[in-house]
Amino acid sequence: MGYKMENKQQVKREKSFLIIGRIASVISVLMYVSYIAQIISNLQGQKGNPVQPLVAAVNATLWVIYAWINPVKRDWPIIIANAPGIILGLIAGITCF
Repeated sequence: MGYKMENKQQVKREKSFLIIGRIASVISVLMYVSYIAQIISNLQGQKGNPVQPLVAAVNATLWVIYAWINPVKRDWPIIIANAPGIILGLIAGITCF
């Protein structure tokens, strides 16, 4: 009986882990997509500060590298969640100049 209870708790933790991971991935993509508004403002002449989007691009690049070289297996959710940050962070940062 104790084994079944532990197994149910483990399954519940694994489901929670997957749900939180998916939510975090969606939020990460939304965070990077939000740079589109800054890119538009930059192109219309209302230049923003380039530091934050460029640092975000570096951060996203490091996460993609980390997930790609994972010795166990490639961590595709991390790669997919951060790849937009490389592109959009760089565009947002560059268009500030």
